[in-house]
Amino acid sequence: MISHSVYFTAPRQVVVQQQALPYPASGQVLVKTVLSAISPGTELLIYRGEFPASIPLDESLTALAGDFSYPLRYGYSTVGRVSQLGEGVDPAWLGRLVFAFQPHTSLFITEPELLIPVPQGISAELAAFLPNMETAVNFLLDGAPLIGERVVVLGQGIVGLLTTALLARFPLASLVALDRYPLRRQASLQAGAMACLDPASPDVIERLLSLQPGGVDLAYELSGSPAALDQAIAVAAFSGRVVVGSWYGQKRADLDFGGRFHRNRIRLVSSQVSSIAPELSGRWTKERRFSQAWKGLVEIDPRRWITHRFPLAQSAEAYRLLEEDPAAAIQVLLTYEDL
Repeated sequence: MISHSVYFTAPRQVVVQQQALPYPASGQVLVKTVLSAISPGTELLIYRGEFPASIPLDESLTALAGDFSYPLRYGYSTVGRVSQLGEGVDPAWLGRLVFAFQPHTSLFITEPELLIPVPQGISAELAAFLPNMETAVNFLLDGAPLIGERVVVLGQGIVGLLTTALLARFPLASLVALDRYPLRRQASLQAGAMACLDPASPDVIERLLSLQPGGVDLAYELSGSPAALDQAIAVAAFSGRVVVGSWYGQKRADLDFGGRFHRNRIRLVSSQVSSIAPELSGRWTKERRFSQAWKGLVEIDPRRWITHRFPLAQSAEAYRLLEEDPAAAIQVLLTYEDL
């Protein structure tokens, strides 16, 4: 059996390489990929070579063992069907549609306990949004929005849109978003934001504060731009919370801590989906969070934000699009029908 996988071999260099796979051993299964989703925030850092080489790829995911050094495989949103079973595996797994935190690859061997069965009635395309929806759920758990609060979300990529869509279900006083690109600003209004502003506008802070007088109680920095974190601090009210969900890689943040930050007791909250916040871990498990994420996918149905589908063989073109024309893309999928 031959598997075709995406490899990042150098900055802005992506190739599809072949690898021979054995038959699944005892206790293992073979999964044939239907599609996988590109997470542009994290994956573009890898594509550009902007990752920190001193940390592991992801200590919480078995499929992402190793460190940040070329060549490497990456990706964590793969949907496929179990096509072969090793000895001792429950026959009920055969043919099941499953989600896996796997790099972009056409075939992979894994243990059933590392797979997440896709619930009945959920399509492969909808299931591909699971990790980003889980991240959005985690942002709300960490930010803990309250009734009547004023909230801003900086960044309306797919994670930002999902976060906005979840927040729109809360009885907030106001919900405003920021994004550079018109397509995403339009999607943000569809997701439930009352307004979506251009963060590059010279009067964006004044406009945001006119929509949310007194400043915001809760800000989410999800743009991947360190400059946006400074904007979040600038609009936070007294004792406001700023949830930092972006991963900046090697990018440094130049922050104004000499102004309102200190006297206004603004709180910065680091949010990352690999773990549950300690104050919640006694009641919230990853299984509970996944259950909430599946529910959110059904209710919001983010498939409307899929803008591009590329065959795996054209994966280099997909990353080039995200790098050179980000205004045109929201969610990009890789497909595997021809393999």
